Amino acid sequence: MTTSKLGSRLRRFRRDSDGYVTIEVMFMLPVLFILFGAAWVYFDVFRQQSVNQKANYAIGDMLSRETEEIDDTYIDNAFKLYGVLTKNTTNADELTGLYSADLRISVVEYNAKSDKYSVVWSAARGDLGELKTNDARDYADHLPVMANSGQVIMVETAEDYNPAFNVGLDPMRIKTYSFTHPRYAPQVLFASQQNGNNGWGNGDQEAPGGSLCNNNAENATDCGNEDGSNNVEPNGGYGGP
Repeated sequence: MTTSKLGSRLRRFRRDSDGYVTIEVMFMLPVLFILFGAAWVYFDVFRQQSVNQKANYAIGDMLSRETEEIDDTYIDNAFKLYGVLTKNTTNADELTGLYSADLRISVVEYNAKSDKYSVVWSAARGDLGELKTNDARDYADHLPVMANSGQVIMVETAEDYNPAFNVGLDPMRIKTYSFTHPRYAPQVLFASQQNGNNGWGNGDQEAPGGSLCNNNAENATDCGNEDGSNNVEPNGGYGGP
């Protein structure tokens, strides 16, 4: 075959637009499936991260509004709530589901004199252990500088995520973190550490939780003191004679 004939046939092949749709689909479908699977996996991991963060915020906000002490039952139910919010299956005994989940709730206090944080109490469910004061120092860059003896509620969650398709994304651990100031009480106490205190400690008889009878304010224990006169100092302060 001469060079001129070969060139003529190649030009004719280039101009030819005939073809079979079936063959073209066979070439394109695998590529489309791979692109669709990759897009779905990356979208899903960002969606799961967003869901976990919102569930974390919800638990932190819930805790910040508490005026009674927190106990183990409360922590268990918060753990189950986290499972519901993140679409995990829950039962009466433990959290189970497609992803394994962990939850840790800690109250951290700031000492202005030493410029350090300490753990008032910590409770964990899942594989996370309770936070220790030495560990709290690692969070210094993530916590706000507060007034002396100020406290924040820190909520940490973790969840194993396994991609549905192998698109180059390895299994990962989705972690979320948030801190919230107590809203209606100066402290949120754990039942085993509250020593008869209901978490208010301010002698305010109008505060929820019966704080007039159960508080740590000095000389503020008169349950019949309905007008609060025994709890208010002449200068308007609480806890005076």
